[in-house]
Amino acid sequence: MNIRIIAVGKIKEKYMQEGIKEYSKRLSRYCNLEIIEVEDERAPENLSAKEEELIKDKEGKRILSKIQPNSYIISLVIEGKTLSSEELSEKVGSLMIDGINDITYIIGGSLGLSKEVINKSNFKLSFSKMTFPHQLMRIILLEQIYRSFRIMRGEPYHK
Repeated sequence: MNIRIIAVGKIKEKYMQEGIKEYSKRLSRYCNLEIIEVEDERAPENLSAKEEELIKDKEGKRILSKIQPNSYIISLVIEGKTLSSEELSEKVGSLMIDGINDITYIIGGSLGLSKEVINKSNFKLSFSKMTFPHQLMRIILLEQIYRSFRIMRGEPYHK
């Protein structure tokens, strides 16, 4: 299974880099993981709705250029479907049974994802109605992907 995470922005904080590194190492037993960072746009305070859309569109084009043609795309959006850890594991497992061996998760920047990226998604996933920093979301996503594989295989970890 190939898992790709396309995320807007770089992780600068060392403690977050360490968390990402730890879950990447854990996941290496279950899948080929690739994390792709695309450049974020500066987003000053008090942007108009039009300016926000322009920024999301620029970031969206960068994201779309990194998506592999046959990949199943899961975008993280607040308006998406909320799943339990078990349901996410079931979702990934059923994709594998259906012959899908390439999944791309997409994490937007501070303003979210462009309409074009959301429309191209096969599945829209929400972790919460709350807003999380996109850097932190990367660690949360990696942990849940790891948990999904552990659940699928009946391995201890999930409580």
